[in-house]
Amino acid sequence: MKQLPVVMKLSDQTLNILKNFAGINNSILVKQGAQLRTISVAKNILAEASIDEDFPRDFAVYDLNQFLNGLSLHQDPDLDFSPDSYISIKEGKRRVKYFYADPNVIVSPPEKEITLPSEDVHFQLDSSALEKLLKAAAVYQLPDLSAVGEAGVVKLVVRDKKNDTSNEFAVVVGETDKEFSFNFKVENIKIIPGAYDVVVSSKLLSKFTNINCDLKYYIALEPDSTFGA
Repeated sequence: MKQLPVVMKLSDQTLNILKNFAGINNSILVKQGAQLRTISVAKNILAEASIDEDFPRDFAVYDLNQFLNGLSLHQDPDLDFSPDSYISIKEGKRRVKYFYADPNVIVSPPEKEITLPSEDVHFQLDSSALEKLLKAAAVYQLPDLSAVGEAGVVKLVVRDKKNDTSNEFAVVVGETDKEFSFNFKVENIKIIPGAYDVVVSSKLLSKFTNINCDLKYYIALEPDSTFGA
């Protein structure tokens, strides 16, 4: 019996998520269903998103940027997943065969859900604060982002930890009765612009949850982070 073609389109939101995920890991293993997950090759950033589409099968893409750039050659293509070894991308008279990669060569997230080992600090990060921090880090060429708790407030600071006379840019994002310095590399803050609910564990892991859509990032802290006296 001939297999029925399984044809779908990708929404702009899903394409944006895939573009963002390509910045975390340029390869991806997509699982059957309505969730996308990726992990960086260094395994210090994991991201997951629920999407509107429901993928009919598992498939692997080795060069996600190339795949997305290929889709951008079309206005509104159909993706046909019925062939076993490739996606058939169709629009009008145009046809593209995009062959799947071997899933074994792709660094993909563990199957089990990630949970934070503890929830020590919690704050909200609005989209303008995030944008300003990342912009300041680029302008001043600052490699470090720290969530610092002192004098009753939580502030996010971009700086160069190794340079005592480094320029700094800081935004107060909440209140706290704790003292800490949770340090990230700016290059690891590969998150889609927006507002986030942020929870940090002193066990060197953080969770950024997008407030407007089902999108989460787990980002490792640097080992020189401190919590408490």
